[in-house]
Amino acid sequence: MLDWPLLTGPAPIALSASAFAAAMWLLHATFRRRRLRVVTAVICSCVLTAAVVTAAVAFLASNVWMLFPDRLDPAVYVWTGAGLFAAVVAGVHALTGRSLRRAVVSLTAALVIVAACANQINGAFGAYLTLRDALGISQTDQVPFPVDRAGLRLLPDVDPTESRWSPPVWLASRGILTSTPIPGLRSGFAARDAKIYLPPAYFSDPRPQLPVLVLLPGQPGTPQDWLGAGRLVRTMDAFAADRRGLTPVVVVVDGTGNRFGDPLCVDSRRGNADTYLALDVPAWIKTHLTVDTDPQGWAIGGLSYGGTCALQLSTNHPDVYPTFLDISGQSEPSLGDRQRTIAEAFGGDQRAFNRVNPLELLRARRYPGSAAAIVVGAADRDAKSDARTVYMAVRAAGMNAHYTELPGAHNWQTFSAALARELPWLAQRIGLTK
Repeated sequence: MLDWPLLTGPAPIALSASAFAAAMWLLHATFRRRRLRVVTAVICSCVLTAAVVTAAVAFLASNVWMLFPDRLDPAVYVWTGAGLFAAVVAGVHALTGRSLRRAVVSLTAALVIVAACANQINGAFGAYLTLRDALGISQTDQVPFPVDRAGLRLLPDVDPTESRWSPPVWLASRGILTSTPIPGLRSGFAARDAKIYLPPAYFSDPRPQLPVLVLLPGQPGTPQDWLGAGRLVRTMDAFAADRRGLTPVVVVVDGTGNRFGDPLCVDSRRGNADTYLALDVPAWIKTHLTVDTDPQGWAIGGLSYGGTCALQLSTNHPDVYPTFLDISGQSEPSLGDRQRTIAEAFGGDQRAFNRVNPLELLRARRYPGSAAAIVVGAADRDAKSDARTVYMAVRAAGMNAHYTELPGAHNWQTFSAALARELPWLAQRIGLTK
């Protein structure tokens, strides 16, 4: 059951049908034998309550708690309101009844409706493909870290790697997934466990010194998102199948500290995310994994918040990440607007913000040794405007850059397609393929 698809196949159809039946029963059971005037008044009250609560939560989430840096699709508000309406009606039915059984049945019906509404919201983002993803349960084919390195022999470090690569006949057809914490030794940043994809070639003897792709999830989000909705393993295994077992080593790291954290990918009182990602993560990878240590063999990428963060790290630390993939990111770190961002994250210091703001850096510096892929969904209005701004800025600063629009909006269907689309370019850029 954990691996049943939530967005395709019979499960979402069954859930929607069950929710419809539950809604019909709930309305009938609550309002039967009541006068039309009473029914109208109660329904209007329930609708008003649901609308007010939805608006209040949306305002708090965006403007007080700052849980979502991006503007939400209107469908999210509609389905949230629908779920709240069902909960309010169920409450009315439970409170006006005289039996525990009636209360349990009405609340169960409301739960079914709320679950269906939640899955409709999930469909807008494509965030959770299975129940396993929604519950954050790791895939069963992960192996413990560390992966054994005893008796290791290395192939010469050549560019491209595939030019001196001849896979053994026994080489596996699929890569290995593992998980481990990456401590913030210098930053003190408290990150969640990283997810690591090791391609088939990583387990050959002698072993090539493979390039590295560091990936960042969005916000809200977790590194696990790239494994579920991001289809990371499927994408990398498909690439490995066409390249004789070769792909970059992929390390999906936590750039926020928790699901709703937003340290803006800078060092501030919100957390030293910049130091963690620019110093702690690369140092750990070079110490614990067999990879190419030359920065030219490294790339960083991400979606939404992660795309903005990739832009920030590549402009602030081109010596660490000279190549980046920005998928539907913003043009600068933001808590909603620049004034608020500077006040809350930089203590009101405009110059401190300018020193790390990618657009300011791109105006002031040249990046002839850097390269960028900017990808966005054609229907993602807000991100598309920022993507074009970033593309023009990186080109003006001397980067080797290209801009791509894919069908879709600000959702995981677009994000996962972007990685698959840009992986051949990344592999060539960081010295894996010709």
